[in-house]
Amino acid sequence: MVGDTHDGGLLVEGATVSYPTRQGRTVAVDDVTLDVAAGEVMALLGPSGCGKSSLLRAVAGLEPLDAGRVLWDGEDVTQVPVHRRGFGLMFQDGQLFPHRDVGGNVAYGLRGTSFGVSREARRDRVAQMLELVGLAGYERRSVVTLSGGQAQRVALARSLAPAPRLLLLDEPLSSLDRRLREELASDVGRVLREAGTTALYVTHDHDEAFTVADRIGVMIAGRLRRVATAQELSSDPGDAEVAAFLGLTHDQGARAEVPGGPS
Repeated sequence: MVGDTHDGGLLVEGATVSYPTRQGRTVAVDDVTLDVAAGEVMALLGPSGCGKSSLLRAVAGLEPLDAGRVLWDGEDVTQVPVHRRGFGLMFQDGQLFPHRDVGGNVAYGLRGTSFGVSREARRDRVAQMLELVGLAGYERRSVVTLSGGQAQRVALARSLAPAPRLLLLDEPLSSLDRRLREELASDVGRVLREAGTTALYVTHDHDEAFTVADRIGVMIAGRLRRVATAQELSSDPGDAEVAAFLGLTHDQGARAEVPGGPS
């Protein structure tokens, strides 16, 4: 099996996720295979309802797989409980604790890690993470006084603080306005790279994916249709439907369908 020789990082093999309906079951993720190298930021890009968040939740262990496997560093973690996978999660609303200050939020997940062995170690790690996200000195600020962008920076710092093996980000900037989203996308990409974090980043926004990710996987109707860098996607979207979603000309998609052309 390919998973038995996979060297580092995340490997999803033949993942299928479905949900019950009155007519039976609806397939949300249809036989998806995807790899994310250690230290790589991979974006899952697609329209609403394409299955990208369902795939991310399956990787996290929040959704059961009907078929397929999830592996980390070659080890099958498909049946490993969520809290034992060593993966971090960040959602679009940040889910900060209003009764904790900024420092308390960032320190929340540090107990049980090497960063939480003492009060001093926790304080140092919190300060390091806040500096990384551009909020140095905010430890004692109430989270209810933060702007939307500041709150998402705190959420990112909290997600990174325990040094997760893999960080899963589900539409983390979608609740922000366009200007702020563009600004933060650049910062999030920088922070993930500076932290050396392996990340799977779900978004429906083309510009956000192109800014944040090393590679982009385009999902349409539950299938992973194309995985490539931003430059490769722009020059060769793979097919006309992907080209249309990306807002490229039909000719670009049509060229990719010519027999013998690039795949």
